[in-house]
Amino acid sequence: MGSRDHDATAAAGDAEMEDAQDMLPSYEPWPDRWRDIDYLLNRVGPYATSEFIPGDELKDVMRNYVKILVIGAGGLGCELLKDLALTGFRDIHVVDMDTIDVSNLNRQFLFRMKDVGKPKATVAAEFVMRRAPGVRITPYFGRIQDKDESYYEQFHIIICGLDSVDARRWINSMIVGMYIPEDETTRRAIVDGGTEGVRGQARVIIPGKTACFECSLDLQTKPVTFPICTIANTPRLPEHCIEWASVMEWPKHFPDQKVDGDDPDHIRWLLEKAQSRAKEFNIQGVTYSLTQGVVKNIIPAIASTNALVAAACANEAFKLISNCAPYLDNYMTYNADAGLYTNTFPLDRKLDCPVCGSEVRKITVKADVTLQDFFDTLAEIEDLRLKAPSATVGGKSLYIRGPPSLEEMLRPNLPKKLRDLLRGHNELAITDPSLAKQIIRIIIKFD
Repeated sequence: MGSRDHDATAAAGDAEMEDAQDMLPSYEPWPDRWRDIDYLLNRVGPYATSEFIPGDELKDVMRNYVKILVIGAGGLGCELLKDLALTGFRDIHVVDMDTIDVSNLNRQFLFRMKDVGKPKATVAAEFVMRRAPGVRITPYFGRIQDKDESYYEQFHIIICGLDSVDARRWINSMIVGMYIPEDETTRRAIVDGGTEGVRGQARVIIPGKTACFECSLDLQTKPVTFPICTIANTPRLPEHCIEWASVMEWPKHFPDQKVDGDDPDHIRWLLEKAQSRAKEFNIQGVTYSLTQGVVKNIIPAIASTNALVAAACANEAFKLISNCAPYLDNYMTYNADAGLYTNTFPLDRKLDCPVCGSEVRKITVKADVTLQDFFDTLAEIEDLRLKAPSATVGGKSLYIRGPPSLEEMLRPNLPKKLRDLLRGHNELAITDPSLAKQIIRIIIKFD
């Protein structure tokens, strides 16, 4: 960030940082521990920004005051925690809701067989702290949605190593929503990384300056494949249950036979197992056709892709805090499908982005559309993809998802025509659980 951004993040949460400095573990640094990093922090290089001030004060800020949050302790998260600890950041927090499965061990190198069944965040934190004395990593085993705004305010940078678009949308909404343009101390940078097989990307999100994750939602293809580490732990979608049956259960029962997606007997066996798994986790929607549709679509997890993208993310965090070089503007892609290809380019902000935009979105619908039809439309619009919207108009609730008593009272509105419900108004206020803080304002035009 520029000097104003750096000063803002350095000033944010001074009381918490002073406490953190007191509590950071003492250690005896091994010889030349920070030698290579100090080359960058002790002198001005050819790519340093005008705000870069080399010297011991900067090193002290990085090692004793800066607090970083890593979201995800899987393939990317393991690499990120290692990279950040070795880069010189000593106060790191990590959040992950999954436990370790044996299928993780081939690439998530912070885990061992004895750790199977334990929380990823806890085991990863303990491992890195043993190997990098003086680093404190605070784990949280749970969902990012469990934490409120006050939790995220304490961090200077949030680094995401998530395999879920929904989770990335939520944290983007939270962090961007915290930013108040008149108060620089409310700005927090997001560094987001993602991988899919031999492809990966890293991006920097600066609220109020760059495009946010929601601005590029239409670039995110709707998921038809699912990472192995997700299906092995806590399933959240019917597709996770199907993949679990195919990848985890089938080899146990038929080790010498491959799944044939065109064999009805194979699909029926997988369907039975997937439905049993879905029932255990209270998941609906596992059908024969869905089972047949997803059984062939498994994303291979490539350790080298995770390592490359995590290194890029840690590098951006280092540049954002130190100003020793300009940070990424603002999106980097990596592709090793055929040879090796990387590219960087700036994503533009969308003026009508539901998270960071200022313009009201306009949507044209048919004259006889019902409220339920309208909600279905919001789910299909590529740059909205709302999951469970609620709607109000003129201060009156048309449909609210919770509490259950209110949802039941307003449920009769769903089959009613939207035109009749609006009663002369044309602007709706929409909320959705995929967005942590924002209210989407939509002007309705009837065709």
